[in-house]
Amino acid sequence: MTDSDHLPDISPATDEISETLPLTPEPAAVEAMLTFEEARVLGCMLEKEVTTPDYYPMTLNSLVTACNQRSNRSPIVEWDDKVVDAAVTSLRRKRLAVMKNVAGARVPKYYHTIGEVLDQLSAAGRAILCELLIRGRQTMGELRTNSERMYSFPDLTRLEEAVQALVDYPTGPLVIILPPGLGRKVKTVAHLLCGPVSADAPLTANPSSATIVPPPPDWQEELAALKERVAALEAFVNDLKG
Repeated sequence: MTDSDHLPDISPATDEISETLPLTPEPAAVEAMLTFEEARVLGCMLEKEVTTPDYYPMTLNSLVTACNQRSNRSPIVEWDDKVVDAAVTSLRRKRLAVMKNVAGARVPKYYHTIGEVLDQLSAAGRAILCELLIRGRQTMGELRTNSERMYSFPDLTRLEEAVQALVDYPTGPLVIILPPGLGRKVKTVAHLLCGPVSADAPLTANPSSATIVPPPPDWQEELAALKERVAALEAFVNDLKG
């Protein structure tokens, strides 16, 4: 996959009705305009468009499930449909999402329109921005590993080039590269869609008043136990095959 590869465009067909809402003034760039909840919902849309295209666009229920995932998310949250519905409604007013009613469908579905606001965003840039929206600040190495599901960077150099393109985005920076310090051993990357990020900000901060679930204190032990169970099951299956 190359930077010129485009993600699939989703547009209403003849049997669909897209509902419009009063719009906020069109921004010159996506800058200081999203709440934490809106950022999480937008990130989930970007993610699921690529990782589960058969289920995209998304229903409200699927968006709630995606936002509350315990994998590929930081921080982990427990939101109800009211929180997610308010966020997606606000994204629609900000020209970043659309609701459509499909003929014969029981519920409406939603898809993002970030490509219309950021029309020079590459596939690589989308993957990076998505990961920052759903996981928060990350190192270059973490970004490369975590974005593998959506875009494969052959090496860190290509990843850093894609990050720099987001820093140098024509209408204004979309991400910031933070130097080591204050608990950071290496430079990290953070998105700017929720506003400016200070290099003095702690690595972990409460970004929202919505319910955030702390990870269990013994999660490492639980993970090790799960790995052992998987290994045992694989051995059992191999014995059956033999």
